[in-house]
Amino acid sequence: MSGTVRRHFLREKEARQLLLDFSQKFNVDTEGLFGARPRVEVTEIQTTEIITINGKPVLARLDGSLLPTLIFEAIFPFLPKIVVNMGAVPYICNGADVMAPGVVRIDGEFKETNFLLIVDERYEKSLGIGVALFNSQAMRRLKKGKIVKNLHFVGDKLWNFMKTLT
Repeated sequence: MSGTVRRHFLREKEARQLLLDFSQKFNVDTEGLFGARPRVEVTEIQTTEIITINGKPVLARLDGSLLPTLIFEAIFPFLPKIVVNMGAVPYICNGADVMAPGVVRIDGEFKETNFLLIVDERYEKSLGIGVALFNSQAMRRLKKGKIVKNLHFVGDKLWNFMKTLT
């Protein structure tokens, strides 16, 4: 992620709106996660915004869509989870989408276009954040084809850039 980097703190009103949007989208209590008056900073680079709350890069806005980062582990219990076999791990960590044959288990109920946490089967380590291409019931029945679009994964440009922020 090279290019011009622009950083600024959000005004309190803008921060409240961002946290409200996040709270509604992921059904979480942002005050419980971040406190009553969190410091919200935005780092803009190319077409990506990284939202840092209380010094930790927890959200990213890619193509206008707000998504949690892999550094924001407090959100993981609120996300449905898709568990992939160990053979799929290197592909996921290189940006491949999740294919039905590589899925071991699907935890939680979700709708098409919801965000999912992608984890490995052995250690349940977080590998990526993806978006569901089907709802959970339909996904459980599928035996072939792409089922999750991989948006953010361990080792991607966003991940590496966020490491420089922490």
